[in-house]
Amino acid sequence: MKMNVQIQAQFLSTHLPLPPFPPKPRFLHAKPRPSFKLCCSLPTVSAPQTTTSHKPFPAEVSRTIMELSSIGTLSTLAQDGWPLGVGVRFAVDAEGTPVLRLPHPSLDNRSTLHVQLEQCGLRTPQCTIQGSLNKPADATILRRFDSVWKKRFGEETDVDNLYIVDVQRVLQMEDFNEDGLWVTSSDYKNANPDPLRDFAEEFVNEINTNNGEDVHRFCNVYVDLDFQVLEAKMIWVDRLGFDLRIYSPRTDVFDVRIPFPREVTDEKGAKSSFNGMSQLAWEVEKNFQAPDFEKVKQLKKITYNGVL
Repeated sequence: MKMNVQIQAQFLSTHLPLPPFPPKPRFLHAKPRPSFKLCCSLPTVSAPQTTTSHKPFPAEVSRTIMELSSIGTLSTLAQDGWPLGVGVRFAVDAEGTPVLRLPHPSLDNRSTLHVQLEQCGLRTPQCTIQGSLNKPADATILRRFDSVWKKRFGEETDVDNLYIVDVQRVLQMEDFNEDGLWVTSSDYKNANPDPLRDFAEEFVNEINTNNGEDVHRFCNVYVDLDFQVLEAKMIWVDRLGFDLRIYSPRTDVFDVRIPFPREVTDEKGAKSSFNGMSQLAWEVEKNFQAPDFEKVKQLKKITYNGVL
């Protein structure tokens, strides 16, 4: 049953002795740069909704990967009939169409463009675009793609060497050794890249560096676990929540999705939600708040090279 519970946080009275209690969660500032400091409390705190996965659609993930990347592997059929993959640079237009500079394209226009995005050194989501490698004949369209290339790389290029991959479908994978999901061309083009993408990596690095206690507390408070957490790290953050990687004393490794109380659209909203959830988790752990919300129960066990 889906629950959306708003929990009013209670302030600690000033006369309570502080030494017996561990420090409060370290909170994030949205301006001028991500930073952390002790904060007294928040007026209201919301529990995260934990009844669904609350993950972006595969089309959104693919668009985000393409926006954050500029290097991929282009595979085509060579003259001898063998598939050939080469590293290429690419830019994308407003619909996610890849723009490439190729001096000697393949005679066969069937192609795939494979792109990977490493997240915190722990996970590598990928997308593989299948489509036709074409050169736009319209001069106006060529100039538009030329502008897309200049915006991405800040350099001049010969429009005669510009090609696009006309997207037909996309295979999106969460990581190595995992099954992928096919995304249609229309879903891919109509999807929006995640609004948090430009600062997500910095956000995750700051959390893992300075807020390890909060991440560990999130596992104990928001996740239904039957084991003690040996270590936990944040993998990625997006508009709907964030992913954690959890290590158990038995050397098992799990990924878990923790949603934000509500969708966020910018850096300030993400940090505000994280701060509120940190405050609530601390108060629940210290029995200042009752855990009146359903814990996350969906854990994904991680395998490496087919071995647990």
